[in-house]
Amino acid sequence: MIYLQLFYEFFKTGLFAVGGGLATLPFLYSMSDKTGWFTYGQLADMVAISESTPGPIGINMATYVGFTTAGIPGSIIATLGLVAPAIVVIIIVAGFLKKFQNNQYVQNVFYGLRPASVGMIAAAFVSVLTMSVIRLDLFQISGVWTDLFSIPGILLAAVVYVLTNKTKWHPAFFLLGSAIVGIIFQF
Repeated sequence: MIYLQLFYEFFKTGLFAVGGGLATLPFLYSMSDKTGWFTYGQLADMVAISESTPGPIGINMATYVGFTTAGIPGSIIATLGLVAPAIVVIIIVAGFLKKFQNNQYVQNVFYGLRPASVGMIAAAFVSVLTMSVIRLDLFQISGVWTDLFSIPGILLAAVVYVLTNKTKWHPAFFLLGSAIVGIIFQF
């Protein structure tokens, strides 16, 4: 039964998460609330690991959730569930796109999907941002406003942002450097 549930949950995610891996985050939050397979903190870790490993983010997260929930068969089933809608849609669209590519309604559909994708990715950005630089749990305990923000996290994000815009370094360098800084400063 867990395999069927994994496939179903990730099939829904793959069907409606238009815009790439980060667009799956709202669905994963909902899945966390509904199933309890992982916590928001584990989801933040999944995003970090998925961003730093090769392959699409959504696929990496589906594989990880499937594996932690039901082992290797679960990882395969969750991954297949996530990619199955895309395969079906691509087969259908490829058959009809040539015929309808100049149709105004088809063009309007694709145009309408763009802002929806941007909105889902922006929601994912805000979620990851709040998980990485806002310390609401610590603030609730202490009541001190300076405890609300992770100053090291903000500084690291700012340094990485500036360096990515000013240098031509490979992204792997930033991931490795950030991981080392996280280990050294224990955050």
